[in-house]
Amino acid sequence: MSDLSFVRTEMLPEQAPPASEIGVVGWLRHNLFSGWINSILTVISLLAIYGVLSVLIPYVFQSVWNAESLNECREIMLANWGSTHGHACWAVINERWLQLLFGFYPPELYWRPILALVLLVAALAPILFADRVSSKLLIVTAIYPFIMPWLMWGGSVWGPVSIALGFVVGFMVLKYATNAMGELIALIAAVVSALIWWVLLAGVFAGALDAILPFALESVQSRQFGGFMLAILLGVVAIGCSLPIGIVLALGRQSHLPIVKWLCVCFIEFIRGVPLITLLFVASLLLNIFLPPGSNFDIILRVMIMVTLFASAYMAEVIRGGLAALPRGQYEGADSLGLDYWQSQRLIIMPQALKISIPGIVSTFIGVFKDTTLVSIIGLFDVIGLTHAIRADTAWNGIYWELFAFIALLFFVVCFSMSRYSMYLERRLKTGH
Repeated sequence: MSDLSFVRTEMLPEQAPPASEIGVVGWLRHNLFSGWINSILTVISLLAIYGVLSVLIPYVFQSVWNAESLNECREIMLANWGSTHGHACWAVINERWLQLLFGFYPPELYWRPILALVLLVAALAPILFADRVSSKLLIVTAIYPFIMPWLMWGGSVWGPVSIALGFVVGFMVLKYATNAMGELIALIAAVVSALIWWVLLAGVFAGALDAILPFALESVQSRQFGGFMLAILLGVVAIGCSLPIGIVLALGRQSHLPIVKWLCVCFIEFIRGVPLITLLFVASLLLNIFLPPGSNFDIILRVMIMVTLFASAYMAEVIRGGLAALPRGQYEGADSLGLDYWQSQRLIIMPQALKISIPGIVSTFIGVFKDTTLVSIIGLFDVIGLTHAIRADTAWNGIYWELFAFIALLFFVVCFSMSRYSMYLERRLKTGH
């Protein structure tokens, strides 16, 4: 009996994968029809999507864009489609979109909030995209907090200049007094000197310069602010101010000084335990009781302060979570390098804590921006409050969904952009590593 063996000397040619495993068919098999349960769920989902689109597409595309009233919209719908059901009257957006965006801001001055928005993008660019944008734009970032109020409210340019000089005075005191007094005493002296400038000298300085070289924009009253512009204004101020205040509160809550710690704890717990609408009512109504007679504290400024304090308390807890997530070795490593408290926080601890806290920080920002719509309850004509004013017009009485769909789209664009930037920042910083 002979034993025969065979050894192949040539490789078989590479075969193409089965058609059912590649391309669209392969993707469908692996992702949508990988089993009988997934196949049933896929079919149910497709039917649900079809049901939604069959209603949504006619509502969006079989709609009226040019009309002067809701009744005229309905007449056009009846003439074109034989029914008013399932069709939108976007003519109200076509007619009132400027009012929804700018409120009662003077139309001839629309260029000012538009310019403020453009400068906001330029000011944020070197911070949000530091690796792609020239650092020269940091000059715009530094001066934007003083340009924006002047553009929005108008008045003399020397008012914002005098306020900016207060920060310059505080910085100079801090710079030259640190070596002589120590960091803590120099910081206190810098704050006190800035407050003295703002309270006692800034008004005199601005008035003198205005008398010598008058340069002013037309003043706009706060009651003329409204629409989505007001939401952007409140959101930008609250987001921009709540982050540094939240960092200070988070550090204060972990302080070993009992007075500092308990002041921060009481503030955070009180603010987080009170609804924002309560604080807005305090800003709108009760605060006037404690002000001197005849004083005029701008309502929008009061709301900005309350929204900022509310966001700061939540931001402090988010950042405290990031600080608690750091291993003890990071603190010990900073001590072994001979760094003092502020140096270790600035160079080692806080950058890592903020990186860990990115999702919570952005989530808080989004929540604060959406909460700006609550100001309609205290009489400010934000974009929600303007819907009541538009529907009070007899021409548009009875229209609802189109207005709120437009508002939802505006907020979705801003909130979705913040969310996507958060994901981009996490990838760039490799938060998970």
